[in-house]
Amino acid sequence: MNKVYLHREMAPDEYLGRVDDRGRVYEARFGPDKYIGRVDLDTGRIYEAQLGPDHHLGDIDLENGKVTLGRFGPDEYYGRVAENGRLFLQERLAPDNYIGKVAEMASIAHGGAALLLLLRPALE
Repeated sequence: MNKVYLHREMAPDEYLGRVDDRGRVYEARFGPDKYIGRVDLDTGRIYEAQLGPDHHLGDIDLENGKVTLGRFGPDEYYGRVAENGRLFLQERLAPDNYIGKVAEMASIAHGGAALLLLLRPALE
């Protein structure tokens, strides 16, 4: 099961939620977890759940793990997912910053969904 953790300096990592095998993302809560979005495992398109049609949030390149936010105009590079499940956030004019991990990550697509749907809101 793809469990998502936010990195904390000098403290245990914080559990944020999970991504199931079908690409559906759930935020951890007291009681039942809340469904917040999904990733298309074949194309890498990431969607945020909302009333009506889901909102296209961004994409992950399944070849190199780069995650982009969908914007009007050119997409913006947001971060990347490493093969070992480590998640990195873009730092301008510096190496990408380690922000969390996906334990037992099934595929790069699962990591991209975790980065945009769970870690991005936790950092804002």
